[in-house]
Formats: sequence, structure tokens, C-alpha cells
Amino acid sequence: MRKLSGTLGFFEKYLTLWVVLCIIIGIILGEIAPGVARYLNGLSIYAGEAPVVSLPIAICLFFMMYPIMVKIDFAEVIRAGKSVKPVGLTLFLNWVIKPFTMYALAAFFLGVLFLNFIGPEAKDLVKVPLGLNLSPGDTYGAGIVVVQNSIKMLEVPLWRSYLAGCILLGIAPCTAMVLVWGHLAKSNDGHTLVMVAINSLTMLLLYGVLGGFLLGVGRLPVPWRALLLSISIYVALPLLAGYFSRKWIIAAKGKEWFKAKFLRFLTPITIVALLITLVLLFSFKGGVILANPLTILWIAIPLFLQTLFIFGLGYALARMLRLPYRDAAPTALIGASNHFEVAIATAVMLFGLSSGAALATVIGVLIEVPVMLLFVRICLKTQDWFTLPESL
Repeated sequence: MRKLSGTLGFFEKYLTLWVVLCIIIGIILGEIAPGVARYLNGLSIYAGEAPVVSLPIAICLFFMMYPIMVKIDFAEVIRAGKSVKPVGLTLFLNWVIKPFTMYALAAFFLGVLFLNFIGPEAKDLVKVPLGLNLSPGDTYGAGIVVVQNSIKMLEVPLWRSYLAGCILLGIAPCTAMVLVWGHLAKSNDGHTLVMVAINSLTMLLLYGVLGGFLLGVGRLPVPWRALLLSISIYVALPLLAGYFSRKWIIAAKGKEWFKAKFLRFLTPITIVALLITLVLLFSFKGGVILANPLTILWIAIPLFLQTLFIFGLGYALARMLRLPYRDAAPTALIGASNHFEVAIATAVMLFGLSSGAALATVIGVLIEVPVMLLFVRICLKTQDWFTLPESL
């Protein structure tokens, strides 16, 4: 069995370490120079009095998403229709099971089991939903409108803000990093790539619908216009940019140059953009973490249990459906993985850079790498549970 570390690039291999370092840097920055992150977040596009799009964050998040989208071969998406069972099972896990189990687990742990640790009376300030003309003192869902630094904000229970971040992770299936996990597990790289593409396309239709529904169930703001704007900026825009630039680059330079040179160049850019965003996020939440360092643990536990449950369910159902290992492994890994770039982007846009929702999505990044590497090892040790094609 080959060593896992031997096939990971430098940035991917130590991604958990980089995330931890960014947390530390962000917390320190928030303590010694709190005005820096606030100034950068102030460079925003406003809708009335509400900052809707933070330009520095939007730029960073675009460079997170673009390299994912430019890898998508739409011809592969069309051919994927022939693999009905693995594609159908993956879509079932991602859109029928995962969003609702994530909501249930997060609501139970954050709103019941850990509520006294988080603080029943603890509050968080989030953006007022785009397009609503609310006055100070008005109630909306579980929140009340207040004025903070001359800007109207919605004051909501802190645990509900964390819940919102968990919801946004639960409805954001798989990221380009799942291509690494699938490759390490010696599975079907084609199926993995196709499902990244299909999930990205499916998100255009379902992300806003499910997000609005589950946020509403959680008595949180349901900012439909902001959800649609978020999907347009962070999914549709990089998807279009990826499609056309891929087409033009391959036509000009050829597919081999595109894969060997262009994609290799983009990979560290994606990670760097993610890490810069994390520094900004944690510079805002440093005070909360220092006041209660167990905050990360309270949020990480339901996220971890959700990831473990979805992986186990996907792997078991794949075996019941008699899928070959090369399709079963990526199906379970894709279901367990989260598209944390979109979740972070949406949380920042909907609730604000300093919100508990944004913090919860960042914690999703923190646990993603070690947990997914654990699942890869499980897959490699259980290959004989599945039927292997004769050609492998």
C-alpha cells in the first residue's frame, strides 16, 4: 500500500497545519490590530445601508472557486448519465439525506446538549436580510433589529448563528479536494470529477431552495435575494469563467499544456486564497474564541458526527447496491465531503464576516482534511468488501 503523503502536494499535505496557523494569526491580528480586518471588510458593495458583498473576500473566494470550475469537462457530465446507480446514490446522499441530518444533529448538539456551554443568552450580530425594510426594535425570526456602528443589524441567539453555518455546510456537497481523496483511495477519478461537476450544477437549482427552507425552520433570516446573489457570484460566475477560459486555453495551448501547466499553477492559488480568507474570519472571531476556546469543539462535534454518518451510510448503501469498489469509494467520499468554499462565501455574504455562521463554516475546513484522510484509509483497507472490475 502506498503512503498517503507521497501523492499529496505540498499545500494539500499540510493543509490542516496551514488552517491552524491561520487561526492563530487571525486571532493575534484581531487582538493587536482589530481595525485592519474591519477596514478590509468595510470595502463592500452596499444595498441601502447593508454591506452585501465584501470586495476583498469576494476576490479571495472567486480564486477559491475558479480552479474547481475550470477542471469541469462538460462532456464528462453528459457521459455520466450512463452510470445511473453511483450518480443516483451520490445525489440521494447529498440532497435528500445530508441537509436534513446536518440540521437535526446541529440543532440537537448546539441548541440542546451544548447550549449551556455556548450560553443560552449569548447573542450574535448578523446582517439584516437583503431587501427587507426593518426598523430598530423590529423582530424577524428569532432575532431583533438593532443599530451597531450606524448600521442596522439583526441580533440573534449565538447558537442559532452557529446552526446557520452548519446548515450552509450541510447543503454544500463536495469540493475539488475530493478529487485528491478519490485518487488516494484508488477509485474512479472520472466518477469523482463528474460528480463535482454535477453537484456544482445542481447547486444552482437546489442550494438556494434548501438553504432558505432550513434557515427558515431554524428561525433564522431567510434572505432569498442574498442567497440568489451568493449563488450567482460564487457558483455561476466562476462556473462561466471556468467554462469559457477552459475552452479558450485548450484551443490555444492544447489539453496537455492545460493539465500539466495551467491547473498545476492554479492549485496553490486556491489554497492561498482560502488561507487569506481564514485569517480575516478569525481576526474577527478571536475575541469569542479566547473567551471560550471550547467553541470550536462544540461546533466540530456535530460536524464530525455528520461526516462520519454520511460516509458510513454511503459506503453501506454502495455495498447493498453491489457497486464496484472504484465507484463505491468516491460515492461515500463525495457524500462526506463539503464544498466549504461556497459555504464560507455564503455565510459571509448572508450573515457577515464576523458572524458565528461564518465561524462554523471555517471549522468545517479545519476538520475536513484529517477526517477525509481517515476515510481514505478505511476505503483502502476494505476494498475486498466490493466487487472489482476484471480490468482493475
